[in-house]
Amino acid sequence: MIRLSWAATADDEVVGAMPGTDEIEALKRRLGRVGVWNVTLSGEPAAAEREVAAEVESLGFGALWIGETPNGKEALAHAAILLGATSRLTVATGIANIWARDATAAANGANTLAEAYDGRFLLGLGVSHAPAVSVRGHDYGKPVSAMRTYLDAMDATEYAGPLPRPAPRVLAALRPRMLELAARRSYGAHPYFVTPEHTARARAVLGPEPVLAPEQTVILETDPDRARQTARRFTSRYLALSNYANNLLDLGWSEADLADGGSDALVDAVVAWGDPEAIVERVRAHHDAGADHVCLQPLAADPKELLEHLRVLARAGLAER
Repeated sequence: MIRLSWAATADDEVVGAMPGTDEIEALKRRLGRVGVWNVTLSGEPAAAEREVAAEVESLGFGALWIGETPNGKEALAHAAILLGATSRLTVATGIANIWARDATAAANGANTLAEAYDGRFLLGLGVSHAPAVSVRGHDYGKPVSAMRTYLDAMDATEYAGPLPRPAPRVLAALRPRMLELAARRSYGAHPYFVTPEHTARARAVLGPEPVLAPEQTVILETDPDRARQTARRFTSRYLALSNYANNLLDLGWSEADLADGGSDALVDAVVAWGDPEAIVERVRAHHDAGADHVCLQPLAADPKELLEHLRVLARAGLAER
C-alpha cells in the first residue's frame, strides 16, 4: 500500500514529505515554458481529440490542459484519452472540480494515470464556482476550507497499485489564501483569467519554488473592434462569476471596468489579441512576472481552427521542439 505523504495539521503545518525541489523542478521541465489550454475539446469525438493532442505534442508544446464542465467529459477519463494518443506530452486538468468526485476517487484516479503513463499526468484541482456547485446539490460554503478538507482526505487514501511517486497536483488559485494553500499542499498554482500583474502577485505569495502556471486567453486578430467583440463574448461569462470579479477588483480594476463584458482596458489586459508578436510579448510578460509555464487558450470555433492558430503560435517561437 502507498499512503500519500502530504498530510497536514489543521494549520497546514506539513507533517509528511512535501515534494522536494528536485520533484518540482522536474515537473517544470516536463511542462516546458508554454502549454495549451482548452475546454471545447470535451465536446468533440474522441478520435478528433486524439488528432489534436498528437499535433499539440508534435508542435512542441509541453502540456495540454483540459477544463471540466458539468455536461462534458469527466476530467480523468478525458485525460486518459489524450494521454493514450501521445507519448511525451503532459496532460493536465485545468481543473478537475472537487465537487465532481470524492477525494478517494480523485487520488486513486490520478495515481492510476500517473502509473500508466509514466508520470505524464498532472492533477489540477479547483473549487469551481457557487452556481456550478449548487447545481450538483452541494453547499459552496468556504472554498479554502473545502479544499483543505479534500486534500486531507486525498492524503489519507491508500493506493494499492505500483507507483514510484503519487501524481503531482496543483491548485486553481487566485487570491492569497488559496495561493498559500497551493504552496503548502501541492506543487503550485494554476490561476485562470488573470493578467501579468496577477502573476507577479501570485509569485510573491507562492515564493520562488512552487510551479506557477497561469492561463492566458489569446485571439489572433489585429483589428481592435473585431478582437474585442470576440473577447467580450468570452469575458462576459467570467466577469459574472464572483471569484474572477473579486480577483480583478483586488487588482485595482473598478466596478465600471467589469460592466458590460469589460472595459476596453480590462478586455485588453485579460485577453491578448493581435499578431503573433503581440501574443509572444504577453507570454513574455507573464514569464517576466514569475510564471514558470503559460497555458495558451486560443479562442477557436473548432479543432481545425484551434490547430491553425497553434501552428502560427508555434512558428512564432512559443513551442519548444
